[in-house]
Amino acid sequence: MFPGTHAVTAPDRPAVIMAESGRILTYGELDRRSLAIAVGLHRLGLRSGDVIALLSDNTAEAFEVYWAAMRSGLYLTAVNWHLTPQEAAYIVNDCGAQVIFASTGVSQLADQLLALTPSVTHRFCFGGPVPRHQHYGVLIDESSETLAEQPRGAEMLYSSGTTGRPKGIKPPLPDTQVDEPGDPLVSLLVHVFGVGPNDRYLSPAPIYHAAPLKWCGAVHGLGGTVVLMEKFDAAGTLAAISTHQITVVQVVPTMFIRMLQVPEEHRLSFDVSSLRLAVHAAAPCPPDVKQAMINWWGPILVEYYAATEGHGSTVISSKEWLAKRGSVGRAALGVLRICDDDGLELPPGDIGIVYFERDEAPFEYHNDPEKTSSTHHPHHRNWFTVGDLGYVDDDGYLFLTDRKAFTIISGESTSTRKR
Repeated sequence: MFPGTHAVTAPDRPAVIMAESGRILTYGELDRRSLAIAVGLHRLGLRSGDVIALLSDNTAEAFEVYWAAMRSGLYLTAVNWHLTPQEAAYIVNDCGAQVIFASTGVSQLADQLLALTPSVTHRFCFGGPVPRHQHYGVLIDESSETLAEQPRGAEMLYSSGTTGRPKGIKPPLPDTQVDEPGDPLVSLLVHVFGVGPNDRYLSPAPIYHAAPLKWCGAVHGLGGTVVLMEKFDAAGTLAAISTHQITVVQVVPTMFIRMLQVPEEHRLSFDVSSLRLAVHAAAPCPPDVKQAMINWWGPILVEYYAATEGHGSTVISSKEWLAKRGSVGRAALGVLRICDDDGLELPPGDIGIVYFERDEAPFEYHNDPEKTSSTHHPHHRNWFTVGDLGYVDDDGYLFLTDRKAFTIISGESTSTRKR
């Protein structure tokens, strides 16, 4: 499913609400505008497998561009606007983007990229002017056409580059049309997290990050409403939950910490009773912080472990975590395998490399076959790792301990480490 599905049955339902301003983008508007942009890009010569870059702060228009890519078989690369011009240009050049869409909120960086990204053929802006960029309205206003086919696109996002330059994480394009089922994240949201069309999902983090961008897209696939914060603020997050009657929120542990730092009288004045699910990931959450949040919000916290690569994931509920403190849960996508440096599978309790067994390769590193090959198990080509270390207990719960790259630097062998 995609916004066009819901535009037919509920065109006036909010697809995006900006948390602070209250501005609404309906499903009908999102469908029409994303289709017009997709048609405009097709007219410019872009075809399935080509790449567009998105340089945007948190704005509703960004999802018009996102869905234009998703409904026309394009890869979309979201660029971190906190990067230097040279760092951002590296990503734009490496991904091979032919078109850049930039929001007026990041106009200075967008303008600086002009001289650094000569292979980009067209530059569009939204939300206001950006020097030497055409307003994206020219794509929307000129189009009354449709597309004969709407193949599903995909995100090609970049790693943080902790051990070198960031790597483009390129999944295979799905062999489906955008309105056909098969998105694994949508399935995960439905079957594991219970998300549906009646949910209001608060997204406080920058949408250039993988989880916020992909989860917002999945919520749209289900017909829910994304409430998008312009930027994170602890009290503002609590106010948004109260004002917009949020049912699902996704945060990182730092956000929990900052919300807990709001003076108690002030933070307890916000009504958060509409919340039924608080999802957190991206970094380990200090146990005392997690316990404090459970005491405050109730046992609605659900933690997941995953990576931008999408190689697999685990999930753990509050109830499970209280019994298995420190765990990131059991496998929700893929089958967990813990192996030593030689690829031999280890018994419960032994620390090793964390692999997920999948039916097919979920990604490759763009322009880096050697790096891609390093993520494959030496003997099982459908087992994949991003280099994390950990162990599973007798009940199948995963506990993360380190990253292999850091262990190699320290000179300590993973196969001899015990919990």
